[in-house]
Amino acid sequence: MPKRSTMLEVKVVNLKSAKVDTLVVPVCEDREIHGDSTLKSLIDTAKSVAALTGKSGDVITLFQPASGSINRVVFFGLGKADHLNGEAFRSFAGKAARWCINAALPDMTLATPSVSELTIDVETLFRTLMEGACLGNHIFDRYKQDKEKEPLKAVVIMATGAQKKRFSALSESVAAVCDASLLAREWVTTPSNEKRPEAFAGMIQKAARSAGLEVGVMDDLWLEKKQFGAMLAVGQGSSAKPRLVTVEYAPKGAKKTVVLVGKGVTFDSGGLNLKPSGGLETMKMDMSGAAAVAGTLLAVARLRPAVKVVGVMPLVENMPSGTAIRPGDIIRSFNGKTIEIGNTDAEGRLILVDAMAWAIKHYQPDTLIDLATLTGACVIALGEKIAGVFSKDPSLAAAIVAAGQKTHERCWQLPLPDDYKDLLKNEFADLNNVSDGRWGGAIVAALFLSEFVGDTRWAHIDIAGPAWSKKASDYCGAGGTGFGVRLLCEVIANL
Repeated sequence: MPKRSTMLEVKVVNLKSAKVDTLVVPVCEDREIHGDSTLKSLIDTAKSVAALTGKSGDVITLFQPASGSINRVVFFGLGKADHLNGEAFRSFAGKAARWCINAALPDMTLATPSVSELTIDVETLFRTLMEGACLGNHIFDRYKQDKEKEPLKAVVIMATGAQKKRFSALSESVAAVCDASLLAREWVTTPSNEKRPEAFAGMIQKAARSAGLEVGVMDDLWLEKKQFGAMLAVGQGSSAKPRLVTVEYAPKGAKKTVVLVGKGVTFDSGGLNLKPSGGLETMKMDMSGAAAVAGTLLAVARLRPAVKVVGVMPLVENMPSGTAIRPGDIIRSFNGKTIEIGNTDAEGRLILVDAMAWAIKHYQPDTLIDLATLTGACVIALGEKIAGVFSKDPSLAAAIVAAGQKTHERCWQLPLPDDYKDLLKNEFADLNNVSDGRWGGAIVAALFLSEFVGDTRWAHIDIAGPAWSKKASDYCGAGGTGFGVRLLCEVIANL
């Protein structure tokens, strides 16, 4: 797991008498959002002596500002009150955590606004403050000789007595999901030389077993015996052999089974259709789907929903060599369909269809969701912050989009038109692995996957854009984002 899980506490704090080292206070420019008289007095002081305006981006610190036992107060401007939503408070808490880390502070106490002054409900407020603080309290310095910064040891969320009673347990579930998200981030950011398929399978196995989950790691000999022809074809150019990893959470009496399949290409060179410079450098992130699925199972082990949840992760390395698949090769997939290779860089869909077809046969799930950094076309369509959702089940697509709205792991549904299947027709095999034209690449890839799921309730989430961030945001550092863990946990909670 990450270096340290954030110690979250919901606590009643009397600011007139309690010792507080670092008090963090959100302030709006057009409205008072706090009911506590001490907070109001502190804000008035900051406005008079430090020109605090409350505008977005304001950060002002006052040291020992009152006669009480508060060492420092840090005010963060949030802008106009009517614009505040869950994401605004998630971002505020993440920004505050990162600010405190940079200032080498050991902990922080967040002043919770009065809900009566806001347009969001109290549970959303507490949840998003907790999430932002946990997600922002993360440092990935494994490969740094000098460890210059330390995460916060503790975060206190101020509350009334009634709020403490209601939301203390919420901190446990938030921590479960956020810890898993942070581990997924770390796996994605880990360089490919340290997470080739066998090594990455070992990382997942170790974490899942520690969480009390059932884990299976199947090697290339097992894959050959079971005739995973498409997955083996992708991996045959690498000296690192493929692995299929399964992680199972199976509570007694479960009446539904959800299978999550995550694309796990630990490095994607493009194969013989080699990616150009500019596209290769970040291809350690092409296993983000598998990282998110594994992370989701770790969170599920702590959340303990009433449904059976299974993670299936095909892990391969896509490399060019004398043994690599070639454009024009025809391969046979697990379910028997033949595929002509039009482009060796369209490899993710090949490993997914074998894993999905096997998972459907083996687990007979009520719902199957795959998560994959599948197409650059989806990034062109939706940008780097929104995932594409494809499903012929309107309720499943709607549930995923709604979960994205709540978690801010945003998704947008894209179509699956049957007539586009003509783009995958092939003269010599059942299917081509790419379109014979330039356009609609994300749709065509999803349609390719749809050929292997039969009547199973299924959705595909293309996370090629939001799985990786070039620069830090308010509650996520540069690199892997862990996108999908919070999203999938929310989906599972509402199935």
